Amino acid sequence: MSFNDDEQIISTQDSGSKPIPITPGRVQLVSIHNNMVPLEKSKLRVMLEITGGGSTNDRPGLDLVAVLDVSGSMGGEKIAKVKTAMLFMIYKLSPIDRLSVVTFESGAKRLCPLRQITENSQKELENLINGLNASGGTNITAGLQTGLKVINDRSLSGGRSVGIMLMSDGEQNVGGDAAKVPVGNVPVHTFGFGTDQDPVVLKAIADNSIEGTFSEVQNTANLSIAFSQCLAGLLTRVVEDLKLTITRCGDESKIQQVIAGSYPQSKNDTTGSRTVTFGILYAKEVRKVIVDLLLSPAEQERGAGVLEISYS
Repeated sequence: MSFNDDEQIISTQDSGSKPIPITPGRVQLVSIHNNMVPLEKSKLRVMLEITGGGSTNDRPGLDLVAVLDVSGSMGGEKIAKVKTAMLFMIYKLSPIDRLSVVTFESGAKRLCPLRQITENSQKELENLINGLNASGGTNITAGLQTGLKVINDRSLSGGRSVGIMLMSDGEQNVGGDAAKVPVGNVPVHTFGFGTDQDPVVLKAIADNSIEGTFSEVQNTANLSIAFSQCLAGLLTRVVEDLKLTITRCGDESKIQQVIAGSYPQSKNDTTGSRTVTFGILYAKEVRKVIVDLLLSPAEQERGAGVLEISYS
């Protein structure tokens, strides 16, 4: 069964016939350097500052899948706390976001496709969450695999951020080992709450993913706090897979070194360019790169470009 029935993003400003344009998150790039150098061969240090946009309008829409443990041990206060945390999430998301809900016990079930967050869908999602009941075993593997399938089967995916929030209160006792499920490029944020949860498996799931986190919530009263902190991070991403490419300008300059902290670099021997891979950039976050150039001599005073910078 394919989960390619995700809702399209429709403008809430009119009759709903026009899709909202999908635009990537914006960044600002500033170059700081001396604009005068000697005529003889010389060195020039350039500092580049790349900053994430400060407005939530600058971020890409979020496709979020909540994977919820509704096994028998979740009865009573635990499932009540999950409902409270989920209702908080539903009313914090924006119309550019979509939410799907997956539940698991002995098996897994997708309760709804990715729904655009509107006033109508918020009410429908609220009713869906309030109707959750606890029974059965704990098949974390099935829940995780179903959540990943919702993300991977989307018909609308370009320019959108993704994430899975998976919560469980117990040890997996049905299905295979969830720690061995390949998650690809989907960030999986796991929450273990109560005293019987399996932190080893839940942490391994998060560690297997890019940017995934594990939150151990011993006191179920703090589940909404843990949810809100995770959601705040997801909603302030303005760029994903950010790459910065630095290229010399002809024979005017030569790149001696690029200093970018621990972020990985790659080099193109043909062009002499360097590419720094940053990954995720959050709102108002600043990343700095230092470039040391060796400049060619000049016979007389003139203007010249010495560095080309691009980012994607």
